[in-house]
Amino acid sequence: MAIPSFVDRVTLRVQGGNGGHGCASVHREKFKPLGGPDGGNGGDGGSVVLRVEPGLTTLVEYHRQSVRRATNGQPGRGDHQNGARGDDVVLAVPDGTVVSDADTGAVLADLTGAGSEVVVAGGGRGGLGNAALASSSRKAPGFALLGEEGEARTITLELKVVADIGLVGFPSAGKSSLVAAISRARPKIADYPFTTLVPNLGVVVAGDTTFTVADVPGLIEGASEGRGLGFDFLRHIERCAALVHVVDTATYLPGRDPVSDLDVIEQELARHGGLEDRPRLVALNKADVPDAAELAELVRDDVAARGWPVFTISTKDGQGLTELTFAMAEIVRARRAAQPAAQPARIVIRPEPARRTGPEFTVVRQGDGEGGELWRVRGHKPERWVRQTDFGNPEAVGYLADRLNRIGIEDRLLELGARAGDAVAIGGDDAVVFDFAPQVDVGAEILSRRGEDQRLESERPAAQRRREKDAAYHARRDGEGEWGEDDDE
Repeated sequence: MAIPSFVDRVTLRVQGGNGGHGCASVHREKFKPLGGPDGGNGGDGGSVVLRVEPGLTTLVEYHRQSVRRATNGQPGRGDHQNGARGDDVVLAVPDGTVVSDADTGAVLADLTGAGSEVVVAGGGRGGLGNAALASSSRKAPGFALLGEEGEARTITLELKVVADIGLVGFPSAGKSSLVAAISRARPKIADYPFTTLVPNLGVVVAGDTTFTVADVPGLIEGASEGRGLGFDFLRHIERCAALVHVVDTATYLPGRDPVSDLDVIEQELARHGGLEDRPRLVALNKADVPDAAELAELVRDDVAARGWPVFTISTKDGQGLTELTFAMAEIVRARRAAQPAAQPARIVIRPEPARRTGPEFTVVRQGDGEGGELWRVRGHKPERWVRQTDFGNPEAVGYLADRLNRIGIEDRLLELGARAGDAVAIGGDDAVVFDFAPQVDVGAEILSRRGEDQRLESERPAAQRRREKDAAYHARRDGEGEWGEDDDE
């Protein structure tokens, strides 16, 4: 199957890099084998960023490859060496790209303006090493925190052409010919319907005003419901400052006339919605044909009665094009003067739990239908702490228990009637489940207090033996000295 050259809608899977794990290390050197914790932090994972590139006009690159991943952060190392941060993946998109969540349909960002960017999948945070976890009460942590996983989501990219003027009309009305006549664009032009299969953009200069014109292909009756090509391309005129109806006054098709063509196109625009406030201009095209020029004069007053400026034009001999382009330029100038200059901005999308306000956690009692109870704890902090914990390290599990108790989860469970032995789950589908044991020190199997190392507080056996030998030597010397003095007397 051939890959199209123009793609204006794609679905993309993006994955941020995972954060590197922290390092649990103890500084060692000659005559100082236990010099304290020196484990470095893990590096943050890279993010997936969308950035507007003015030169792009299609999303075809993501049609070919629909999965993009950022690199992971590196783990920390001993000697206070932090892991390297993962590289960001910057994806170039055309100006006018709308980013939405493919699962929920929520619009995440509307990227307009060169340099505008949005972080669609943030990298995971790197875990802290034991050097960063050390404190006055926890002098030698024997554990480190794990790095967090990067965000993953499926997004939809939808291109809405950023043009000042949109040309609408039936197929073969002369829209592409008008673009070619007033700009340097050279779209495909032929005498059969649906010659134009993609929107064409042209840059027009009228006096001291430069603006862009977009030709929207495939509008016929029923376009807003999927007939023709209008269903796919109607969105490309949503950003236009004004719409120009290009009307074919020389059509040979039965049942077609300029007024009925206007009514059909306006009906489709109304069904699409959101274009009611756009100024309209009407271009009665193909005035170079004798019968068409006469028809244009007959319907001119009827069209003007709707309050729209009317221009009789010919893309073949240039009749009326100057007046039309300057009328377009006047609308564009007025719109630009009324709008503030857009400033490129970096948008960072954060998951909903990180933005919520209120309690740090919630506890819900759930029954299993057989007399057992399950207490489910949800909250950004406790769920994040669980993901950072190495459950193969008893000291790390004890540190997690201390953190959970610090924000009051154990007290809240007791208030709600939880009893020892009840199942407690922290998180959603991938929750960590454990038995509730209030007032039990999880790290009790450690001989010292959690986060301390008795080896750093007590003397090494070699030092004790040397101290004993020194004491015995001094005792003998002092004893011999006293005996020697008595003997001299």
